[in-house]
Amino acid sequence: MLELCRLVEIPDGGARGFAVEGPDLAQRLVVARRGSRIFGYVNLCPHAFSRLDSEIGQFFEYDDSTHLFCDSHAALFRVEDGVCIEGPCEGQALTPAAIELVGDRVCLDQPNVALVDEISKILSDLR
Repeated sequence: MLELCRLVEIPDGGARGFAVEGPDLAQRLVVARRGSRIFGYVNLCPHAFSRLDSEIGQFFEYDDSTHLFCDSHAALFRVEDGVCIEGPCEGQALTPAAIELVGDRVCLDQPNVALVDEISKILSDLR
């Protein structure tokens, strides 16, 4: 299990991005926090497979942290289940990531991966 951060490092009502890479996986992730609950997704819009945050780390529209926001396509996603409620991919959902809260640690349940600053290989294919 890979520790991404401590829960307090994601503001309540906020989200944070991570990049992980290993021999069989290269992905960008987004983890959102609602109180003591966390929600993790692969950081790719299902409409055109571009990352949600065109400005790195900006996962919400303006100051509204109600829904995750795809800046490229103006799609809105529910934080709790990743389902698109408005935009070109309405009804589709973000791909869940195996994120767990272990004590006060936000962890990814994926073997043989490490946190990286930027992905150096081709992203894992989700299609």
